[in-house]
Amino acid sequence: MPRLNEHFTAKERSVPLNGFCDSRFLGVLEAFQENYRQEDEVGSAVSVVLDGKTIVDLWGGWKDGARTQPWQHDTIVCMMSVSKGITGLTFSLLLDRGLVSLDAPVARYWPEFAAAGKERLPVRYVLDHRAGLPIIQDPLYPGAIYDHEATCRALAAQAPLWEPGTVAAYHIHTQGFLLGEIVRRVTGKTVGTFLREELASVLDADFQIGGLSEHDQLRCAEVMPNMEARLFAAREAESDSLRGKVFVQNPPEPWPTTLNSRPWREHEIASGNGHGNARAVARIYGAFARGGELDGHRLVSPETLQLITTEQHNITELMQERPYHQALGVLLNTPAAVYMGPNPHAFGHHGIGGSIGFGDADARLGFSYACNRMHAVGTNGPRAARLIDALYRAL
Repeated sequence: MPRLNEHFTAKERSVPLNGFCDSRFLGVLEAFQENYRQEDEVGSAVSVVLDGKTIVDLWGGWKDGARTQPWQHDTIVCMMSVSKGITGLTFSLLLDRGLVSLDAPVARYWPEFAAAGKERLPVRYVLDHRAGLPIIQDPLYPGAIYDHEATCRALAAQAPLWEPGTVAAYHIHTQGFLLGEIVRRVTGKTVGTFLREELASVLDADFQIGGLSEHDQLRCAEVMPNMEARLFAAREAESDSLRGKVFVQNPPEPWPTTLNSRPWREHEIASGNGHGNARAVARIYGAFARGGELDGHRLVSPETLQLITTEQHNITELMQERPYHQALGVLLNTPAAVYMGPNPHAFGHHGIGGSIGFGDADARLGFSYACNRMHAVGTNGPRAARLIDALYRAL
């Protein structure tokens, strides 16, 4: 494959470019460069795994907004809600091993959760955002987003905001705490530890939730949120709305400060603070897109993969007023909200600002794009779409 270590010109600026690209997929390379010419890209990476083989692995631009530190092979970045998909796939290992049942009540594994009428609320509704717990109704203190025990106690004690199963509302932060506590009760390990030991290490995939070491923090790209994005703006602009109430537990500081802070990188917020790179996420989805196996490592059975990628509902959810083809822990292709190419059965998850990871079992591929400067549009945006379209044109 052609290997790259060069620069190209974009907006009168020389941009570093590294990696490799199969000659059949040079359109993806061209699209990657075009993102720097047409969009406000600072640093990014894209990777594609096709039938178990990495055929595109590109990275370029800069780790920092000042454009002084080139994006490196081992650079990682907070991929925001891409974390939800990886957490969902991690959770599927419990389903595959028979340790958790979809239609069993959460309280079977987490007895305290039975309070306030939730004794029969099934695991399924946590995975598909119909649990009725998208916010903590009695707010905790600012900064409690980093207090796993306090957050889980509050969720266990709280009554659902509506009858579980009747309404879809994107559980922006709470889904990760709910799934993470089930993982901890069943395995004795936090979700970040379980992910690292049972999925990421097995696949040699550089993705982690919380627990970033000093060395890992030095590898992190600076995250640059676009404050025109409705979700970021909601904390101040819509403080009385359901959206705004999501962030009451966040530290009282600007979003850029939070997302680049040591606490954000060190604590486990399984729905939003996964740090990794496109290479890792594409490899994980590439394994699941091959029926749950890669390089001799069987993660889940094809039957479990079919189970978790079966649509549960297609409801316009309340939190961001988006239609989602919702599966279990992952989304199915929903071009109006998250674009994953031409296959309606593709599964994965995007993150606010543009990052995305998905698998396509029909094409047997895993795809991921990661960026540090976020855009404001509601979908995964033009940068990812340009790369995805170039990929599928070459298939």
